[in-house]
Amino acid sequence: MKGGHEPFHANGVSIGATLQDCWRWSNSDLMSNVGRGVMAEFLIARALDVTHEPRVEWVSWDLRTSSGVTVEVKSAAYAQAWPQERPSDIRFDIAPRKQVWEPSANEFRDLPEPQRPADVYVFCALGRRERTASDTDPRDVAQWAFFVIATAVLDRECPRQKTIGIRPLRSFASAPGQEAAEVEYGDLAAAVEAAAPQRDSLKQ
Repeated sequence: MKGGHEPFHANGVSIGATLQDCWRWSNSDLMSNVGRGVMAEFLIARALDVTHEPRVEWVSWDLRTSSGVTVEVKSAAYAQAWPQERPSDIRFDIAPRKQVWEPSANEFRDLPEPQRPADVYVFCALGRRERTASDTDPRDVAQWAFFVIATAVLDRECPRQKTIGIRPLRSFASAPGQEAAEVEYGDLAAAVEAAAPQRDSLKQ
């Protein structure tokens, strides 16, 4: 992984800028949709202790735990980087995919039927309805709500649904095969491991 100190150069001669300068310039808006999504992935990766490898863009899931559990991370926020008349509604993308990326073949592979490839979804909702962008701090994990849902539960409860809100996610806490829905940041790793075995058992 890069450390940030690596210089931009012209044939080996530094031009006076480093990767860290680039990162500051391009990623300082923590409220942008793209930046927030990557940050959510980073927070979950930290919770799962899998930041020793850099983020990969095109795999069929966002993260893989040391035990092999595959995780899809989705994020949304009430407050946005642009001016708002009212808070945004929280909706997460859960659409089954018709294709997955096959790294070994360097191509997309068509699936026999749409599916959600990861074992577990972690949904990350930033902020509260009463907060604005100026008093929302994405670096504060206490300002995020985290929902860990077994993919098998999504497949059973909403097999063709493309998006989902917070209310049904909370209702899944009592769904068969689902031990908990909303969890604290420090409990994410245990919740992901607890949800993962449910995928195969709920398909039977």
